[in-house]
Amino acid sequence: MGQGLWRIARNQQFQQQGYSAPGYLPREHGRRIPANNVSSTSHRKQAQGGIDIYHLLKTRKSKEQEGFINLEMLPPELSFTILSYLNATDLCLASCVWQDLANDELLWQGLCKSTWGHCSIYNKNPPLGFSFRKLYMQLDEGSLTFNANPDEGVNYFMSKGILDDSPKEIAKFIFCTRTLNWKKLRIYLDERRDVLDDLVTLHNFRNQFLPNALREFFRHIHAPEERGEYLETLITKFSHRFCACNPDLMRELGLSPDAVYVLCYSLILLSIDLTSPHVKNKMSKREFIRNTRRAAQNISEDFVGHLYDNIYLIGHVAA
Repeated sequence: MGQGLWRIARNQQFQQQGYSAPGYLPREHGRRIPANNVSSTSHRKQAQGGIDIYHLLKTRKSKEQEGFINLEMLPPELSFTILSYLNATDLCLASCVWQDLANDELLWQGLCKSTWGHCSIYNKNPPLGFSFRKLYMQLDEGSLTFNANPDEGVNYFMSKGILDDSPKEIAKFIFCTRTLNWKKLRIYLDERRDVLDDLVTLHNFRNQFLPNALREFFRHIHAPEERGEYLETLITKFSHRFCACNPDLMRELGLSPDAVYVLCYSLILLSIDLTSPHVKNKMSKREFIRNTRRAAQNISEDFVGHLYDNIYLIGHVAA
């Protein structure tokens, strides 16, 4: 008896909502649709949401029939602007449809220079049969080779005439390229100190606050994971470059390259202290000022306090 009443109540509820037993299919304008004989209408209406699937498919099919806009029918300036937003892979695919447009030298030149900002070949008369599309493929191949073996990668660039065998040219290439693996790059610069010297001189730290300049420096030339001779070399080169870029500030503050060296080491140690979860008792501002001035007595207390505030608010200088 209880089950029979439950079925009656359930059927009345479904009938009020537009459903009918036993298949719980929807009614359409008062007409019951059998569960065992689903008509085309049941494909057009979704049971719960009431979404017209047939209408959606029909609209999608009509849009597919319309196809893409033919870029060849547009003004060339507009077509090139549209294609300039594509990466190399998509541009190669676009060349299957619009060969003349997608193979344009200006598009591939833009891709090359946006990824590899400096190459020796950019400033030379192009050889016979030169194309920026081919150059892009060579640059991409050389970058992958560098990320596996830096020496082989540089030799590849030289063999293709992309780079001159010059520390300054290699340094410019590294400075303007962001596709090189930083771990491999760190190993390469540790071995090629002549390239490192030219790379440091490419940085301009004029009117920059010391911690911010140090962050920029370590974004291009990554610091080693452990202390050692290479880290000391990097900080020494940075200190001399920072002083050379800010002679007036150095005179005003009474700082020398040796004093900047001490400050850089202090900032690195403070960064580790404040950011490491393993250090429970963080260094206070007063402690940092006292320790730093003990190592470099001529430094202003206010200036050292500003250094602490920068690390405390912004974070690690060599992250």
